[in-house]
Amino acid sequence: MFSLFAKSPDDDSLPLVEQLHEWLSEKYFGGDLDEWVAIAVVILGTAFIAFLLQMIGRAVNAIVIRPVVRRTPTQWDDFLVERRLFTRMTHLVPAAAIYLLAPLFTPPFFEFNAEIVVQQIAVSYMIFIGALVCSAFLNAASDIYDTLKKARTNPIKGFVQSAKILIWIVAGIFMAAQLTGRDPWGVVAGIGAITAVVMLVFKDTILGLVASVQIFVNDLVNVGDWIEMPKYGADGDVLDITLTTVKVQNWDMTVTTIPTYAMISDSFKNWRGMTESGGRRIKRSIHIDMNTIRFCDEEMLSRFHRFSLIAGHLDAKWQEIEQFNTLHEVDASVPVNGRKLTNIGVFRTYIKAFLKQHPQIHHDMTFLVRQMPSTDRGLPIEIYVFSSDTEWVSYEEIQADIFDHLFAVLPHFDLAVFQNPTGNDFQLLGERPA
Repeated sequence: MFSLFAKSPDDDSLPLVEQLHEWLSEKYFGGDLDEWVAIAVVILGTAFIAFLLQMIGRAVNAIVIRPVVRRTPTQWDDFLVERRLFTRMTHLVPAAAIYLLAPLFTPPFFEFNAEIVVQQIAVSYMIFIGALVCSAFLNAASDIYDTLKKARTNPIKGFVQSAKILIWIVAGIFMAAQLTGRDPWGVVAGIGAITAVVMLVFKDTILGLVASVQIFVNDLVNVGDWIEMPKYGADGDVLDITLTTVKVQNWDMTVTTIPTYAMISDSFKNWRGMTESGGRRIKRSIHIDMNTIRFCDEEMLSRFHRFSLIAGHLDAKWQEIEQFNTLHEVDASVPVNGRKLTNIGVFRTYIKAFLKQHPQIHHDMTFLVRQMPSTDRGLPIEIYVFSSDTEWVSYEEIQADIFDHLFAVLPHFDLAVFQNPTGNDFQLLGERPA
């Protein structure tokens, strides 16, 4: 049997490469053929062998590996094929062949000993292909992870990109060491001398790596979250989180790109808590014209008593007030004496009753109808509740329906909405008789 590099202890024959070297030397340099013919034979022969092995590797990949992968019930091997892991591995075979045939690149075929140079180039190429294979494996691993439910809330794309950068840095160091014939640690020491330049060039990448770790550990933002970041004009759903950027699709369908490190250095609002809570806040006020606020008289109370939502409450409240006024011997003929109902108070009671029976109001969350400080725009009655539907369109419909109703019933409580005078108001004023 022939060995590739050395003689077998039990075999007196020359190694295969040396036999080939001797045969070519006798055939081409023992005859009258020109030296360049011998050089061409070595180069073209080596290239042909490498090309042939490359074709064989591709054929094995296409005829054997891919069909087997398609038939397997698992999905992870499909991702390996899609990321071209096996295709890239086929490049290692011709590179190894060139490395083994490097002894042919010596005298008498070449005037100088090119064996070491060819081996250095072959090894450097194998390191390069190895980095490509590792990158493909990491991409496939990321694809496999994305099929898990956890991937939506905890993406690892930033970590995969960091690992790929590290792989290429290590591969670059070993390739440089192989081509220069230096020790890898010597190359690292040389790189250390230009650390400042490297830090400047890869500043965003380094900051992004640190930010990705903090985002992942602290669960600050996930793909699909609705975030607001006014500094960058971002207001929408997160599309992607990478090592250097976070992509946000705004509600106007534009896409904003935010540096990843900005997510930890700047302030932003994440609406995920609202979505997970199952309730979305409604916080809006009705401004009442204060000139329409008054005590309730008998006619008003009789009319209000016909409102089914507050009839029971009015009876209980009226009895409470009567008992208080009787106990304290209040002179009811004077309106300011004792306790009395007001139309604004009855209206607030009506709002509470209306919202409590509303099927799309979340009753286990904050429920508040309050009177805010009066301003030059009237007396604000603020509604602070949560809808049970967090979807944007449904939320807006719920909110609009509530205030449509409240604005419509407001005149039935002898109240009016405050609004600044318009041109139509001045025109009506001018048409009134003097």
